[in-house]
Amino acid sequence: MTVQAGKDLLLKVDQDGTGVFVTLAGLRATRLTFNAGSIDVTSTESAGGWRELLGGGGVKSAAVSGSGIFRDEGTDARARQLFFDGEVPAFQVIIPDFGIVEGPFQITSLEYGGTHDGEATYEIALASAGELIFTPL
Repeated sequence: MTVQAGKDLLLKVDQDGTGVFVTLAGLRATRLTFNAGSIDVTSTESAGGWRELLGGGGVKSAAVSGSGIFRDEGTDARARQLFFDGEVPAFQVIIPDFGIVEGPFQITSLEYGGTHDGEATYEIALASAGELIFTPL
């Protein structure tokens, strides 16, 4: 995989529930994090007293965060409505030259900010709400 521009990591939302994904406009920074919980199965019989983990037994989750500026009324309104309604629509995270992570996410945080001499900004955080599918590019 060659070096990629950060701007090419995209966050898309199913705009109306029909499977048509639109980019959340204005994002300047985006981050995708995968997590896997572990299940400790260490006992007094564990070799050398080393911890043992149960393979494949932990809960998997993903988190997405981003920050940016307001650019598109349609996607701004969609994100705001999803937050207030607590919906869990399908999102896509496009990782350039690597793949697409798709599945249900819930917007867990939506922050607005700005300064007197700058543009209005927002920060968004999402948590996975079901199985995620990875499709290689």
